[in-house]
Order: sequence, then structure tokens, then C-alpha cells
Amino acid sequence: MSFKGFSDKETFTPLPDSFFHQLLNEIDDADELKVTLHALWQIGNMEGRLHMLCEKDFTGIAAQPAPALHKAVHRGSLLEVRKGSQAFYFLNSPRGRAAAEAFAKGQKEITATLSAVSVERPNLFKLYEENIGPLTPIIADTLKDAEQTYPEEWVAEALEIAVKSNKRNWKYVEAILRRWKEEGHAKKQDRRDAQEDGRRYAEGEFADFIEH
Repeated sequence: MSFKGFSDKETFTPLPDSFFHQLLNEIDDADELKVTLHALWQIGNMEGRLHMLCEKDFTGIAAQPAPALHKAVHRGSLLEVRKGSQAFYFLNSPRGRAAAEAFAKGQKEITATLSAVSVERPNLFKLYEENIGPLTPIIADTLKDAEQTYPEEWVAEALEIAVKSNKRNWKYVEAILRRWKEEGHAKKQDRRDAQEDGRRYAEGEFADFIEH
């Protein structure tokens, strides 16, 4: 069956520049390429502080996951930490290195149900694409900054207000977030009508941010 093309409803996963500048030219094994891409996608869509995978998370991704993972670890794109007979894999990034070191020292516990899974509720990138428009590298960087600045639930609420007000514009959403940060988000809790909030934002101090 031929591929029918990408849709405008799906989430796009950002990849680090070094993947294209170096790894893509160096990796000559298809299975290693598959597990590397899968790890970048899967870990990039995880919640919580401990972002890691185990070998069973690669089942069906590569014909022989174990050798492919060994190559990825040897190359340095993934980090491996063993606990007994089980191996756990982290991205070789600043966050991944810190998590792997803490995990190796026993600062993170393994639970009986530990198995990395994708985020069940939409992450910020997916929320943006579903409600505002296609994700670009500049917007991706902006959203990453927003994740560090505002609670996730604030962003989801602000996006909801923008959608219900038919103001699908990130600057509009960001203006709402800035107001909540400056004035206190608790005030928003007393205004449950998102349409009314959107109208007030559009006609008030946020009017300059709206694309007519």
C-alpha cells in the first residue's frame, strides 16, 4: 500500500539539528536508524521527570532491537543504564544524561509498571496544531519557552479561549497568559464563560494582537 501523505491533523515531532548534521550521515544500519528515531519521538512525547525506555518499547520497531540499541549506545546517541538483567535507555542530551546518572545512583525508583508510553493527553505541540495551525521551527521554540514559563493547564485554557473566540493566533494566547501571570490566574477561575473572556480580550488591551 502506498503512503497517502501527511495530514494537517497530526502532530509533527521536532528533531535536534545534530541528527541531520551528523547522525543521519553516519548511521548506515536501518535498524539503528529506526530505534534512534523512535527514541527521539517517544521520549520527546513523555510526561514526568523520568524520560526513558526499555527494550520492550522497541518491539516491532526494528527486526533486531537489541543489536540496534547496542549500536545506538556505542555511537553515543542513546545512553544505557542496567538494573539487574534489564536495560533502560535515555537520550544522550543534557536532561537525559542527568536522568541516567540519577537513575544509575538509585535516585529514581523502578515501579512494577514501568514502561515508557506516549503522552495520553495532547502535549503543547499537538494542542497548537489542532487548534491554531501547522508547527514551524520558530513556533516550536516559542512553545518550548511557554512550557518553561506557564503551567500546562494555563496554556490549554488560553488555547480554549482563543478557539471559542475564533481568535486562532498564538500572540493572542500569549497575551492571555501574560495577563494571568501578571494579575493572577485565580481571577480567571471566577469567569467560566470563555466566549465572554475572549470578547473582552479582543476589544481591550489585547486587540493589537488579533489578526483580523
